[in-house]
Amino acid sequence: MRKLLWMVVLVVLGAGLAMAQASTLDDVKQRGKLVCGIAPNIAGFAFTDDKGVVRGFDVEFCRALAAAVLGDPDKIELKPFQPRDAFPQLQNGAVDIITGRFTWTYTRENGTGMSFVMIYNYDGQGFMVRKSSGIKSATELNGATICIGQGTTTELNIADYFRAHKMTYQVVSFAELDETRAAYEAGRCDAWSNDRNSLAARGLLLKNRDEHVILPESISKEPIAPIVRKSDPQWLDIARWTFNALITAEELGITQANVDAQREKSENPEVKRLLGVIDNLGSKAGLSDDFAYKAIKAVGNYGEIFDRYIGPKTPLGLDRGLNRLWKDGGLLYSPPFR
Repeated sequence: MRKLLWMVVLVVLGAGLAMAQASTLDDVKQRGKLVCGIAPNIAGFAFTDDKGVVRGFDVEFCRALAAAVLGDPDKIELKPFQPRDAFPQLQNGAVDIITGRFTWTYTRENGTGMSFVMIYNYDGQGFMVRKSSGIKSATELNGATICIGQGTTTELNIADYFRAHKMTYQVVSFAELDETRAAYEAGRCDAWSNDRNSLAARGLLLKNRDEHVILPESISKEPIAPIVRKSDPQWLDIARWTFNALITAEELGITQANVDAQREKSENPEVKRLLGVIDNLGSKAGLSDDFAYKAIKAVGNYGEIFDRYIGPKTPLGLDRGLNRLWKDGGLLYSPPFR
């Protein structure tokens, strides 16, 4: 009898724990919208257009996930956070995912309750200086004062780099990213350091951008990845495979414009699996089998998103570089949909 009583207690406790840990997928569906943390006001990545709509590279990944889960890319709520505030907001459940400009590191993933989804932007830390300084290389920054934002990996990378090159430096850090730019522009620092893509984007707000240059060196690896809570592996899988779908679509030549035709007419088994025609892959993650089709239809493939917001024909003018597909000499690679 005592054994039976303990079994009943364990079952009740287990049921209570399951109820307390409702899945993110269920929360998003019940709420009817995806809450997404993004970087504040960064050209190309998350910016407000002339119609008052927030758009950008990072935002498109939020829209893709909303399309995959809810069938509508516009069912999103975007919350911009300064770097120091973003992680607590994810950990306490204020957002479902962060897509805004964070580097995947060991210490950020271990012991924090957070998991990085996948690398969707390969970057590296660099320095911006005034052309009038005559500085041509980061190795010439001995004794420099450097402006950085708080809550980033920037300061640790600088310490490693300057120590390795036996140089001295002084860091001036700011809570707000716009404050960092303004302080550099006001002459409070000799250099401004951040991820190179972020320097290119935030540098567009300098009053005289042509008077400044980003030095050629990348002093670190900065694999940028979306982040979710570690407590929900199903949600991690959903986000990872939705974003992988955008990469696979580019590999297979599927675009926002031709995705309907591909779904109806393609005889390629990979295309048919990806777009939910065969094999019922979506149901394995708790989604509709056409979840990837919905995401691609909403935002296009990875290359289209890159070109639309940060590519060579945009104000940022970024080259794909390491963000090319693996078959084009880059590092971008998706596991197979099978």
